[in-house]
Amino acid sequence: MSVRHVGVQEAYQLQTTDGYTYVDVRSVPEYEKGHPKSAHNVPLLHFDSQTGQMTPNPDFLAVMQANYPTDAKLLIGCQVGGRSAKAVERLTAAGYDTAVNVKGGFGGSRDPATGYVVDDGWAQMGLPVENGSPEGVGYDPLRQNVGGNSDATS
Repeated sequence: MSVRHVGVQEAYQLQTTDGYTYVDVRSVPEYEKGHPKSAHNVPLLHFDSQTGQMTPNPDFLAVMQANYPTDAKLLIGCQVGGRSAKAVERLTAAGYDTAVNVKGGFGGSRDPATGYVVDDGWAQMGLPVENGSPEGVGYDPLRQNVGGNSDATS
């Protein structure tokens, strides 16, 4: 099954009128600095402060499975659309048929050669944004739903 991609305007419509849940797969610090309103946070990668690099979140799929059934309507977004596309591929392989990639993500994507905007981002379009970690939808409470099976330390 191929990955479905939508722009941020369509994502907002799906979120507000069709019952889709926006899952932001950026790191916890990125999410807390600003994210689409009502977005949940399940990072595909974690920021490693010791190396300054992003490292894979070994619990990504387990946290998704603990919190969202495979038939859940999910919008998967990141900063520009790359991580979210990879996350949707993983989710689709795990049976999530209605996971959708949000092109442009939160910050928008640009053509590397020209610098022109390729896909508008959530923030640039003036769509509703919030900061921090709203109760129950940040990574820590979602990860706790995995039970004793998680050894992630975020």
